Amino acid sequence: MEFYQDLFDYIQKSPTPFHAVAESARRLRDAGFTELNEAECWNLQAGGKYFVTRNQSSVIAFVMPQKAGAGWRMSAAHSDSPGFKVKGASQKAGFTMLDTEGYGGMIRSSWMDRPLGIAGRVMVKTAQGVESRLVDLKDTKAVIPHLAIHLNRNVNDGHTYDMKKDMQAVFAGKEKNACYQEKVSHAAGCSISDILSEDMQLYCPEQGQVIGGEQEFVLCPRLDDLACGWAALMGFLQAKPSQQGRIWCLFDNEEVGSGTRQGACSSFLPDVLARAAKELGEDAQQQRMSLANSLLLSADNGHAIHPNFAEMSDGGYPVRVGEGIVLKFNASQKYTTNAVTAALFHTVCDAVQVPVQEYYNRPDLPGGSTLGNLLAAQVSIPMADIGLPQLAMHSCVEMAGVQDIAYLCKACSAWYDAEIDCKADGSYRVTL
Repeated sequence: MEFYQDLFDYIQKSPTPFHAVAESARRLRDAGFTELNEAECWNLQAGGKYFVTRNQSSVIAFVMPQKAGAGWRMSAAHSDSPGFKVKGASQKAGFTMLDTEGYGGMIRSSWMDRPLGIAGRVMVKTAQGVESRLVDLKDTKAVIPHLAIHLNRNVNDGHTYDMKKDMQAVFAGKEKNACYQEKVSHAAGCSISDILSEDMQLYCPEQGQVIGGEQEFVLCPRLDDLACGWAALMGFLQAKPSQQGRIWCLFDNEEVGSGTRQGACSSFLPDVLARAAKELGEDAQQQRMSLANSLLLSADNGHAIHPNFAEMSDGGYPVRVGEGIVLKFNASQKYTTNAVTAALFHTVCDAVQVPVQEYYNRPDLPGGSTLGNLLAAQVSIPMADIGLPQLAMHSCVEMAGVQDIAYLCKACSAWYDAEIDCKADGSYRVTL
């Protein structure tokens, strides 16, 4: 249970992308990584361990290659989850309400009638200028209550949850805007008048737990995609020294398309690679050699077959909870896996006895996209899309398999440890 408790602790300490990056940064510092600032010059050493954040909601950690042109072994996951952004407080019918705006494609009904945490970052005016402070109101919860069935007798007949009408949160039983601001300023350690702006969100504070008749399932908020981020980080930190460099990425804003300064479509990873190449003394040819000899895992969860809705999966390629991690394919290239990267990933997983399930969307149903195909537009390297098989994706609380989490950690460790060298286009030497 210690192993799974570490995942639960990581997610519990990551109610927002800002907190996920802060917790990841803490773990990286504890592992001997040096924090860099994008606004300063970098002085990097071969084999050195570094990390850098952007917008406090994305982070890239890397171990420098031992020599120019050696290439990089990478993974990428995302820090954000669907939920609600808090715009501010207002009064309605004797209540103080939190005005919310939806973020990403959540299952709206799953957020109803449960205690919801409030966390984010606050920009504070100080004597030195402007300072960002992470806050979590912790003991103060909000709730989005249903209308009683007596007043909406058709609620079980396909009710449409309207963002403006249904999804506004009750914060307090009195009409006092300052009540909310007082709580936020107290958590930020400043006065209300010193708050300049804020990025606040509602989140599910439920602690992750192992459930099931044989303790075979995990039930936890934000499994998509913090479970992948955590597992890839575990593999990254445990990896053996190598001639190649290693990179671990956690990007924000995947759930809304990644088209932000801190998203997978941004210049963040190319900027880090360019600065690392310069510090290694790579010329233009060596930089291209390095990219050609690099590989990346895009780690984001996939859909397991649902026992109540088995017809929604491709019956010829069922993916089951507890039977191995997923390797995702899509003819329209929403997933980046191809025959070459699939063969490499299968080779690595076979060596450490990790079962792999190949995932395809049902041909007549469009699937979601993820990091890989977006990141490939910025960094042209071979990639494979993987993840945990899960149920209730984008629900307030999600479900996955205990054994699959162990498989994912083992696969990520093997991925970083394996020596994979490109010998010709489509041909690789793999040493495990």
